[in-house]
Amino acid sequence: MSDKNQHIILETNQLSIGYKTKKTETVIASNIDITLKKGELIGLVGANGIGKSTLLRTLTHVQNKLSGTIHLQEQLLEDYSNIELAKNLSLVLTEAIASKNLTVFELIALGRQPYTNWVGNLSEDDKTIINKAISHTNIEDLKEKKCFELSDGQLQKVMIARALAQDTDLIILDEPTTHLDMYHKAYILKLLQRLVKNTGKTILFSSHEIDLAIQLCDRMIVMTKSEVITDTPSNLIIKGTFNDLFPKDLIDFDKNTESFRVKK
Repeated sequence: MSDKNQHIILETNQLSIGYKTKKTETVIASNIDITLKKGELIGLVGANGIGKSTLLRTLTHVQNKLSGTIHLQEQLLEDYSNIELAKNLSLVLTEAIASKNLTVFELIALGRQPYTNWVGNLSEDDKTIINKAISHTNIEDLKEKKCFELSDGQLQKVMIARALAQDTDLIILDEPTTHLDMYHKAYILKLLQRLVKNTGKTILFSSHEIDLAIQLCDRMIVMTKSEVITDTPSNLIIKGTFNDLFPKDLIDFDKNTESFRVKK
C-alpha cells in the first residue's frame, strides 16, 4: 500500500511520556514523533525497562502524557469520551481476564459493549461481527469452551478476537507473545500480519521478539535510551539502529542474517 493512499490513524508530536507527582516529574522518553497509518503492522521494540508499556499506556489514554500531542483520527486523544475512544481504539493487555468462567463466545462478545450501552443485548449485527472475528482468528472450534480450559496461546487468540469484535480502526497489544513458546510466538505475530492484510486495520504491538518483528512488520518503533526512532525494518537495519539496542559485550546485530547473535 503506497504512503500517499494511507490514512493517518494516530499521530504524535513532540510527545513526552513518564510519571508526574505533585513534587516531581520523571521523564521516560521525549520528542516522540510517530505516525501510524491505516493497514500497517507496527512493532514497538526496545530493551527491558526502556518504557514500551509506558508509551502504549499513554497512546491509549490509560496514562496521562507529560507534554506534546496525540491525535487519534485527527482528534486530540484527551477530547474523546470513554465510549467514543472505545469505538476507535481497542487494547489487548497481558493481565489475567476477570472471569475465566465465561465461554469464548461470551468473552469475545464483550468487545461489543461500546455499541450495546453496557446492557449486553446483542443484535444480529453484533453477532455477525463477533462470528466474523472468530473466523478471522480461526477459533471456531473454541466457541463453546470455557476460558479456563484454554492454553495461553488459545486465550491470546481469543483476546485478539475480542479486539476485532470491538471493530476499531486501531488495535494496540502490549506484549501479545508473553508466556508463549517459540511456535506460538510466531503464530500470533503471523496472525496479526494476516489480520492487517485481511481487515485493513492498523495494529501496533510491543514485543521482545525483535527478529520476528523485523521479518513481519511494515514499520517498527525502536526505543533506545536516547531516542525513539520509527522507520521500515530495512531502513532501520541500514541505519544501524538495532546495533545500539543492547550492550555490545554480549549481543550484537548481524545485518546479513537480520538477527541478533550472542558473542562467543
